[in-house]
Amino acid sequence: MPWYRKLHWQIIIGLVLGLLLGLWAAAQGWGSWVDRWIAPLGTVFINLLKLIAVPLVLASLIVGVTSLSDLRRLSRIGTKTIALYIATTVVAITLGLVLVNLLQPGHTVPADMRERLQSAYAADVEARAELAQQTRERGPLQLLVDIVPENVFSAAADNRNMLQVVFIALLSGIGLLLIPQEKARPVIAFFDGVNALVIRLVELIMRTAPVGVFALMAGTITSIAHDNLEQVLELLTALGYYSLTVLLGLVLHTLGTYPLLVKFGAGMPLRVFFGGIAPAQLVAFSTSSSGATLPVTMECAEKNLKIPEEVSSFVLPLGATINMDGTALYQAVASVFIAQTLGLGLDLGAQLTILLMAVLASIGTAAVPSAGIVMLVIILESVGVPSAGIALILGVDRILDMCRTVTNVTGDLTVASVVAATEHKPAALPSQTP
Repeated sequence: MPWYRKLHWQIIIGLVLGLLLGLWAAAQGWGSWVDRWIAPLGTVFINLLKLIAVPLVLASLIVGVTSLSDLRRLSRIGTKTIALYIATTVVAITLGLVLVNLLQPGHTVPADMRERLQSAYAADVEARAELAQQTRERGPLQLLVDIVPENVFSAAADNRNMLQVVFIALLSGIGLLLIPQEKARPVIAFFDGVNALVIRLVELIMRTAPVGVFALMAGTITSIAHDNLEQVLELLTALGYYSLTVLLGLVLHTLGTYPLLVKFGAGMPLRVFFGGIAPAQLVAFSTSSSGATLPVTMECAEKNLKIPEEVSSFVLPLGATINMDGTALYQAVASVFIAQTLGLGLDLGAQLTILLMAVLASIGTAAVPSAGIVMLVIILESVGVPSAGIALILGVDRILDMCRTVTNVTGDLTVASVVAATEHKPAALPSQTP
């Protein structure tokens, strides 16, 4: 097959063209035209992915659990998955803290720019602070309460309730294993058919991915630039060192930690792994949402990496909900950066608090764009840093959000590959090509 007919190359072309269109439209003052005639196509693409996310998770997880035929194996897979997710998150946060303390990007922001940023984003800070206050008032066991829905249909009606959908699917799958086989068989067959239907729908939707990514990228650039490219350059100049610190951490974690796990934990060639997950990474970059990317993530896992459905259907939906390595790394860097910019010192105890809070926040952060900002407010206040300091980073948050979502999705696929390998199910053959 020619290279230009491969999906990930088509998505790359769409991304580059969208970037060029966005820059040109911003320079010409045509941002409103892009917002009216181009950006909606990206919204349609995201909506299509969200449309099938809940039925995909529900059907695939029920089928996956019932195919195990052994609750002990389900427990074993769950223990491995959660342990790996927490371990990689701790590594990501530690890496972020080391980099921000070594590079000290907060000492490079001029005082006048600091005041201008705080003034420009004051309204956004107030809105995020209100959301953070609502989150902070939740009890320590509220996460467990949130996992168990009071209504199946209300849980399935909102993609932000994905953890509830996972709970419903797990409970249903376990129930089907415990009832007589002749009664369970028709129900399993129904969900198996739904799963096959949704997988085919994913294939159809992904044919529109290059156009969707093109529109999303163009809309993102014009929303940041506001018909003024000089504003973007000014922001990048002031916050460039901070942005580079975050990006360096994300690159080291994505191309350092994960490849080690893939190579030695899954025994998979890195060329096969990264070639197979490229479509998911590109969609994650353009949507900034691991939840919206989930259908593509699962397709890459099962079709390209040959991860068994009973593993991918459990590990990946759970990862899109609780595994946010990129977000946790960013929160660690951002917390110390804001403290440095404001001239506040953070001792070892405070930074250990950041580590703990970032781990907990990564579990509770919704898989939607910029949700990490809300949790960042709570982390800042836990170490005595004014939450208004988030105004210093909001200007470049959209760009960094795109990058950290790539790390989040890559982490999900890495853990799925390792779990599949440890369950004596080879994730992919060396000769396999994406």
